[in-house]
Amino acid sequence: MFNTGLNRASAYSRVSIETGVTNADPHQLILMLFDGALLAISSATAGMETGDIPSKGNHISKAIEIVTNGLKVSLDLEVGGDLAARLAALYDYMAERLVFANRHNSRPALDEVAGLLRDLRDAWQQIKVPQSETA
Repeated sequence: MFNTGLNRASAYSRVSIETGVTNADPHQLILMLFDGALLAISSATAGMETGDIPSKGNHISKAIEIVTNGLKVSLDLEVGGDLAARLAALYDYMAERLVFANRHNSRPALDEVAGLLRDLRDAWQQIKVPQSETA
């Protein structure tokens, strides 16, 4: 009948994320997608290590969703040319490795994708365009 502390914390987290998304510029949104995918992979790894198969599967599915329907979909293949095409192929590869990790309980596959995402996130963070140039 009443919300538990956990439910209130979850609701607060959702509101905080939604507010962050609403106030974020496109560059920040991509960073948020990278962070969300990395968090999902970290949670999947924890589920894998504890034998929590449903949690592992749910978090891997979330990571795949972010990679394919967030990061990959955000690419502009016409403007981005060869770089965008290569990133699209890399995102497809990551999704395949995540499926493999789920099917085979492969920690190395999760670690590989997490490493690729961290590298891309770091590179993306380095190219931040100052606000005065985006206005």
